[in-house]
Amino acid sequence: MTSQQIDRAAEQIRSAWNVTPRLGLILGTGLGELADQIDCQLEVSYEQLAGFVGSTAPGHRGRIVCGELLGVPLVALAGRIHRYEGYCYEDITQGVRLLNQLGAPGLVISNASGGLNPELASGDVLVISEHIDLMFLDAAGSTEQADRRQLARASCRLESPYDPDWIALALAAAAEGRFSARAGSYLALTGPNYETRAEYRMLRWLGADVVGMSTVPEVAEAARLGMRVLALSAVSNVANPDDPEEVSAEVVIELSRSAQPTMLAIVKALVDSLGAPAA
Repeated sequence: MTSQQIDRAAEQIRSAWNVTPRLGLILGTGLGELADQIDCQLEVSYEQLAGFVGSTAPGHRGRIVCGELLGVPLVALAGRIHRYEGYCYEDITQGVRLLNQLGAPGLVISNASGGLNPELASGDVLVISEHIDLMFLDAAGSTEQADRRQLARASCRLESPYDPDWIALALAAAAEGRFSARAGSYLALTGPNYETRAEYRMLRWLGADVVGMSTVPEVAEAARLGMRVLALSAVSNVANPDDPEEVSAEVVIELSRSAQPTMLAIVKALVDSLGAPAA
């Protein structure tokens, strides 16, 4: 998706909802139902916007919701685009660039992941404080696209893209609600496969607490654009290489729902800290 298409998509939204959002959200697995709690003022499908591609992953609605939560204007992308769906870096990060173009200074991202750290349990939330990028996105596309991708990766190498104040706020909100959450490392693979026993051991040896198939490209692009980032991962299951269990997309979605109260509490605490704009 080109910069010109992002501009046109932003203009389409502004023509019906001329508000500057205080926050952008990418509602992946584990937080999709937050869209139903937003005081919706505009809702459009991805396909209705110029150049946008649709989401095909289970549980991803593929819709943009503009409105307010706790009186704070925001834009939520209900569903994401994954590399394993056959899309390139430009498509995967289309939502981040649109949110930035609309004026959102910060971004909250959610996903579901498989637990690698044995101290985690199904339904826990990992507040991502760092990541390991093993997605190895290819270099297909224009020179402009390749340059943007390299700049995004460089932004993540030079400093952590995850906002430390927002991480602290998230952990405090979870503790106040007596929810189980901890900070840790997310490892990103392209997918769409689930790992073997040997791979689970290797990924844990690399230092990852959880493993998933998304988020890092979006985080890298947000860092390149100068956006504050909070990323939350719903732990669907915890791997036991010595006693593996069969995992499916449907099982991941069902298990990740148990983390939704924690994620909702964290997002609402963050939104409340931003405060409603002055009248």
